[in-house]
Amino acid sequence: MSFFKRLKEKLIGSAEEEKVQQEQAEHLEDESEQDISDELESAKEEPAVITNEVIEQVIDEIEEAMEEPVEELVAVEETLPEATEEVEEKKPSAWSITQKFKNGLAKTRDSFTSKVNDLVARYRKVDEDFFEELEEVLLQADVGFETVMELMDKLRFEVQRKNIKDTEGIQAIISEKLVEIYEAGEENMTELNFQPDGELTVILFVGVNGVGKTTTIGKLAHRLSKEGKSVLLAAGDTFRAGAIDQLQVWGDRVGCEVVKQSEGSDPAAVIYDAIAAAKKRGADVLICDTAGRLQNKVNLMKELEKVHRVISREIPNAPHEVLLALDATTGQNALIQAQTFKEATNVTGIVLTKLDGTAKGGIVLAIRNKLHIPVKFVGLGEKMDDLQPFDAERYVYGLFAEGLEKELQKAED
Repeated sequence: MSFFKRLKEKLIGSAEEEKVQQEQAEHLEDESEQDISDELESAKEEPAVITNEVIEQVIDEIEEAMEEPVEELVAVEETLPEATEEVEEKKPSAWSITQKFKNGLAKTRDSFTSKVNDLVARYRKVDEDFFEELEEVLLQADVGFETVMELMDKLRFEVQRKNIKDTEGIQAIISEKLVEIYEAGEENMTELNFQPDGELTVILFVGVNGVGKTTTIGKLAHRLSKEGKSVLLAAGDTFRAGAIDQLQVWGDRVGCEVVKQSEGSDPAAVIYDAIAAAKKRGADVLICDTAGRLQNKVNLMKELEKVHRVISREIPNAPHEVLLALDATTGQNALIQAQTFKEATNVTGIVLTKLDGTAKGGIVLAIRNKLHIPVKFVGLGEKMDDLQPFDAERYVYGLFAEGLEKELQKAED
């Protein structure tokens, strides 16, 4: 499947999805029109008695009946968007998810893409000077040195292979190569490692204070609950003032029980109690919060290692996921944090928060390419459903939305 065809299906859904949505809308419209038609026929079939008084009454009724369909059609048109929204609430459409990425990457796009557009406008031909300036633009977006060098090599090869002379359509080639670099032959990188039905899945969250770890736990619990899973939360961050109460607020909000102890308690003991409670209640998923800062880095890492040992002792092969929460707005500092946590814990995935709040969204690529840890979720806003599984195609679309839309249209024509 070509890059553009795959991209189009990701952005707006497959032809089958489009057909189902269209059929649902047409079915709803047909039912409404039939109801209106029935009422019209009923109005026209009013018995007529030949008296002046009755004739005037029938005329009035017919005039009212002729007006009613117009009013009902307006009412139907007004309710159709609501009906569509209800369907999307149950299962978000491919396009609605794509829009979240587009909106969430607006700051990066405004900064990054404007520079690329300016570069394309100034350099009509693809030459070495163009590549050098493109390198600088990518580095400024925190894409990372290693990733930029790899991308440049791929771009040079592609330009030579296809004998590309001008810069028209270069954004599409950059997008395709960025996706290739990120995916690197792997599939289903965003999928969480859920255990079979009837077995408990343990997800351990790690990360420094202030990155939005507890909020992300609440949003993930909400997402999993909507998918029909029974979720339990463990308040393992017993050192930060207010952390336990914050997680309890999220638990109440999303309808998940929170296992907790008093502030200052042993985090490993809290996790132990939470595992016992999850087993007793037959929960599907246990999400464990952890401390983000103790007296120093060594103490923090030792505490995380202790928690990890307790989980593994109670449930073999657990935790099944160790998700590291990173703040996208910290740029290269997030990369340093990731390296530190990777050394202490077996991090299986990154949750990149506040991606909508930075103009340097290229950090996604730097993390993936340098640490070989997949970004499993990204925070694209403050709403409950703005935590989304990361998707490489939608990500590059968010970076190059305007240019890719033109290229997609050209490919269709």
